[in-house]
Amino acid sequence: MKDIMGLMKQAQAMQQKLQDAQAELDTLEVDGTAGGGVVTVKVTGKGSLKSINIDASLMNPDEKEILEDLIVAAMNDARGKAERVTQERMESITKGLPLPPGLKLF
Repeated sequence: MKDIMGLMKQAQAMQQKLQDAQAELDTLEVDGTAGGGVVTVKVTGKGSLKSINIDASLMNPDEKEILEDLIVAAMNDARGKAERVTQERMESITKGLPLPPGLKLF
């Protein structure tokens, strides 16, 4: 019976850590860049777009498609970084817990 109580306490502690990590990911901001830094985006740890910065040199109507592609590339770069940060946070929280392989908590 002590094992079950210990497991319940461990589960509650992990739940609190997960809630804290969720809150942290809302405030965490990650930058993504494209085109050598001429397009920069900022996203939260959960992937919500916060801002876009475009170098004035790209403000040419003839290069609209290039600019659109760079924005997409910068966003994908930022999202990838946010996913890596999220994974690192989760690994530090769940370290040592007997979780099934491939289980995603976020």
